[in-house]
Amino acid sequence: MSTKAADVRSTTTAEDTLKQKTRDANVISGGHLVAKALKNEGVDTIFTLCGGHIIDIYDGCIDEGIRIIDVRHEQVAAHAADGYARQTGKLGCVVTTAGPGCTNAVTGIATAFRSESPVLHIGGQGALSQHKMGSLQDLPHVDMMTPITKFAATVPSTERVADMVSMAVREAFNGAPGPCYLEIPRDVLDREVDLTKAVIPKPGHYRASTKSIGDPRDIEKLADILVNSERPAVLYGQQVWTARGHNEAIALLRGLDVPGYFNGASRGLLPPGDPHHFDRTRSNAFAEADVILIVGTPFDFRMGYGKRISSKLTLVQIDIDYRTVGKNRDISLGLCGDPGAILAAVLQAASGRLKADKRQSRRDWMKKLTAAEDAATEKLMPLFKSNNTPIHPYRVAYELNEFLADNTIYIGDGGDVVTISAQAVRPRGPGQWMDPGALGSLGVGTGFAIAAGLANPDKEVLCYYGDGSFGMTAFDMETANRFGVPYVAVIGNNSAMNQIRYGQLAKYGEERGAVGNLLGDVPFGKFAEMLGGYGEEVRDPAQIAPALRRARESVHRLRRCAVINIWVDPREYAPGTKNQTMYK
Repeated sequence: MSTKAADVRSTTTAEDTLKQKTRDANVISGGHLVAKALKNEGVDTIFTLCGGHIIDIYDGCIDEGIRIIDVRHEQVAAHAADGYARQTGKLGCVVTTAGPGCTNAVTGIATAFRSESPVLHIGGQGALSQHKMGSLQDLPHVDMMTPITKFAATVPSTERVADMVSMAVREAFNGAPGPCYLEIPRDVLDREVDLTKAVIPKPGHYRASTKSIGDPRDIEKLADILVNSERPAVLYGQQVWTARGHNEAIALLRGLDVPGYFNGASRGLLPPGDPHHFDRTRSNAFAEADVILIVGTPFDFRMGYGKRISSKLTLVQIDIDYRTVGKNRDISLGLCGDPGAILAAVLQAASGRLKADKRQSRRDWMKKLTAAEDAATEKLMPLFKSNNTPIHPYRVAYELNEFLADNTIYIGDGGDVVTISAQAVRPRGPGQWMDPGALGSLGVGTGFAIAAGLANPDKEVLCYYGDGSFGMTAFDMETANRFGVPYVAVIGNNSAMNQIRYGQLAKYGEERGAVGNLLGDVPFGKFAEMLGGYGEEVRDPAQIAPALRRARESVHRLRRCAVINIWVDPREYAPGTKNQTMYK
């Protein structure tokens, strides 16, 4: 072959290569469109367990710089996505394969639904070309997910992938946040399309402001109510933290000298010892107050459906979701909108209007509640400092609170022992309390702990489990170790599902009350050792504090999770369990 012919062929080959590269740059697969759309939504991490239906999403995430956290069970992935949303205030994302991948994640998505947590669940599905043919892992995912999400749909074509991701996320933040589900068939996900024909919304150009204050006239009404009140009280719930309205919430308490009570993720908005922080006298305050303001929490079973609040006082409710305001309980005034925006507007409307005599009345009111708080704490101290063996669960709760650092995120995952811990544990900062929420799911702790560590690499994470909940998801402690987010796990081990056991014993007696609720005596400390971490069994109450300190030190030194297995008295129960208030 002549030199001239070789040069021509070389030039032709180079042109073909350039044309191929240009062609490749103009095409994109469904999985890569997913990743681009997630990046547009500010997603930096997905939680997943691999499956053949979804692998092209991983490839896209690598190109977009999105971190992929792969776990051992999809329930943990869903809880982690929920936990990541709670900790960051952004969208959480879980990606599962079809069939059992989706069904394994259902509990985590349902937990996010009841907790109003913005999560996008992307699920695989068999190819559209195999529709109704019995493809691998084919299930009616959308039908199953619809009741526990705010939006559920199938993506019908590759060109619509990114557009429908944005559509789902828009719904996740519409009103009260919540989870959404998108099913993407495998051929839709793997197909490549012309990039110019794919609908990719521009980041930040398809959202409306959600910081609404509702009707300005109601802001003035609420300001008047609070300014004229003698004995007001405020309860802040989950939504205050979810909407990141905590600074405004605190400012209102301090600006108007109002005692504040906290539940759910609002625990920790004020540190213990703050003059506006109250937690043991809610019943006292609600019985004697002339005005109660409920912000961001529904009148559900945790609030006795509102029936425990006197009908003689002025009751005001603020919620992001219109459907929640006045549900189960008549109210004097309802405001629908963003908690932080509303509270800031109310404080501004009330600014300079609180007279000296009213402010003195507030301070006398808080002084009275503070004395009642001190008396309630003193009454609990014999339990908090109990030297009984088996160890009293109140002693564990007390020691956990003493152990917390200023930067410790506390996670509760369990039944009775965790319920008891709420009597003592006082997180030191906003966002440093995590619990399952209204669904009461066991098994949230491991996913929450992984998410908390990833979202807050500068903070310590402690998860307090019951032995029943620990057994559900603990193997993903290996995932925490693998991704460099080890945490301290503490188990209140009574070898039983004790919260349910009490009700069974009370109803059916000793002979039949122990059916289906007794567990084996498992030395869970060895579990941590199996994973290369530190484990310890504690049977002496005096050894709880030293064991916790050794666990903290080992997590820093070994970069592995530590497990402190504390053997607690199975004959001790939380007051709510003994009164069976959860069912009333």
